[in-house]
Amino acid sequence: MYLYHFGFKELPFSLTPNTHFYLPSPSHAEAMQVLLTALKTGEGFIKVTGEVGTGKTLLCRKLLNEIPDAFEVAYIPNPALSPEEMRYALASELGIKGLARINQQQLSQKIQMKLVELNQQGKGVVLIVDEAQTIPWESFEALRLFTNLETESRKLVQVVLFGQPELDAMLASHRLRQLRQRITFSYKLRGLSKEEVAQYVHHRVAMAGHQQAGLFDQGAIALLHKYSKGVPRLVNVLSHKALMLVYGEGGTQVQKSHVRYAAKDTDSVEMTRQVSLPLNLVIGACVLTTAVLGFFISWPYITEYLK
Repeated sequence: MYLYHFGFKELPFSLTPNTHFYLPSPSHAEAMQVLLTALKTGEGFIKVTGEVGTGKTLLCRKLLNEIPDAFEVAYIPNPALSPEEMRYALASELGIKGLARINQQQLSQKIQMKLVELNQQGKGVVLIVDEAQTIPWESFEALRLFTNLETESRKLVQVVLFGQPELDAMLASHRLRQLRQRITFSYKLRGLSKEEVAQYVHHRVAMAGHQQAGLFDQGAIALLHKYSKGVPRLVNVLSHKALMLVYGEGGTQVQKSHVRYAAKDTDSVEMTRQVSLPLNLVIGACVLTTAVLGFFISWPYITEYLK
């Protein structure tokens, strides 16, 4: 791989959400501020949405790392669960013992007792749900019922939902109107601007250990923004492939041509398709054109000779 060629200590554009590479872009910084402010108020549901690849899971992990000690955190990364499974998942995350062979009523009682106990210790509980657009319809009701548990001053459970735009479509339905009314804070992540793409790329390169500036020239950055549309995941994919191309050439700088070739090799990138003839047909056409021109140029001499 190209690690040693460029002097990297680790891959700078891995698709794994790694908080070591977290860059507080304006959108992510605003979202984090909304999350922390909302948690301090102690109210109901908080929602963060964004298109695929805009960094929701990375933001989620950053929140998990930075959430104040005053909160006990329960994290559900794969919430395609039935209501019963959702309750068991919350109980397990809260460290509740004795879950075997109990019915749903007993399980709910154990959860409520644990929440009251934590509240008496001065701790709030935050349930963080990633990929929330995969929650089954009936399980949303289980989440809503969690937030029914409250003291006179605050909820015993706050729920943070991270999801794709499909989550907004689900919450807009009539059947989820009760839950929708409990969403007190929400934020929608946006893509990166051209300037933010430049900052993003340079930040990740530096964090990976590359010491010299200018690994990506300005033209390459412009095409990264154009082809990725500011989506960080696509920036990562294109940058990784472009670095591989430069490494294969033995070069030291990513240029426009490398990004263009990387984009052509990436299915999720929309490009203006241009129809091009195979090289052998182009050569054949050139030979034929030359022969025809030669014939017409020589024709006067041929007719004179035939006389």
